[in-house]
Amino acid sequence: MTSSPTPGLTRFNALDDSAATAELREVCASSAWGSKLLAQRPFAGADALFSANEAAMAELTAEDLAEAMAGHAPIGRPKPGDPTSAREQRGMAGASEELRNELLELNLAYQEKFGHVFLICATGATGEFMRDAVKVRIDNSPEQEREIARGELVKINRIRLTRLVELVEEGERA
Repeated sequence: MTSSPTPGLTRFNALDDSAATAELREVCASSAWGSKLLAQRPFAGADALFSANEAAMAELTAEDLAEAMAGHAPIGRPKPGDPTSAREQRGMAGASEELRNELLELNLAYQEKFGHVFLICATGATGEFMRDAVKVRIDNSPEQEREIARGELVKINRIRLTRLVELVEEGERA
């Protein structure tokens, strides 16, 4: 737990609103979420930032969640040229063609049912784990699935915020 600002968090706290908004959009595509975090700056430490993430996610409407989910690539198909998407879906790197095709079919069925991508915190997860999760979650109601996706977004945002607060300067890591 971090009780004081890291150099990266100090840098983030000092950014003008436009630059801070741009960085927050890289974490989460929801403009409502970004506005809620922006309004709470400066953060005393990473824990305060993580708590703000959780509180902001809890307050998002269904439309805000849809906006947040729209910023995520389908599992097994990271956005070309997007290092964040590729890093988070690294567990698919060694997946067989059969598993990739199965995930594509499941993703399409999920998207058809729920109207958005299947969202899971993919960091550290294998292709098989994600496939099994889709198979289980596709039977959920839209309301259940929206709340599960909200929880997954909290986890994804926390990982991305951790990278943001560790960032010292463009291209450097603490």
